[in-house]
Amino acid sequence: MSDDGNGNNDEQHEQTFESVSAGASLTYPMQCSALRKGGHIVIKGHPCKIIDMSTSKTGKHGHAKVHLIATDIFTQRKYEELSPSTHNVDVPNVVRSEYQLINIDEGFLHLMTMEGVTKEDVKVPDTEVGKLIQDQFDEGIDLMITIVAAMGEEQALSCKEAPKN
Repeated sequence: MSDDGNGNNDEQHEQTFESVSAGASLTYPMQCSALRKGGHIVIKGHPCKIIDMSTSKTGKHGHAKVHLIATDIFTQRKYEELSPSTHNVDVPNVVRSEYQLINIDEGFLHLMTMEGVTKEDVKVPDTEVGKLIQDQFDEGIDLMITIVAAMGEEQALSCKEAPKN
């Protein structure tokens, strides 16, 4: 351990950084009026897809308000938000990736990218998609799984039969 004479040592200056795909943040700000149907927004801490939006006219002294209706991209639960059109809201960085299913072990999907990198930390979802993945895997069908990731969460969103080479 080195000391610079002022009681400071190297250990105090070492920091560990968690990597989240090239330093990208989990969300980014966007003006409410720039949001569109089919886009994404964070409502009450949940990454959501906008299914409907409407703008109310300004009052005598007020701002135009945007009424958003959105569903959580993981649970499909519906959320609503009312925000002035000039205010910034958080938009989640949503990433979709395709993986080949190798195995299912103790409720976790064993996946592989096209580059051969394996991933084993995504649970089989407790949804119709999860049942479909398990059933088709049990039948011996090669599957491609679409994983959606946002705000530190990941979930299998869909599956399709892998192309035959």
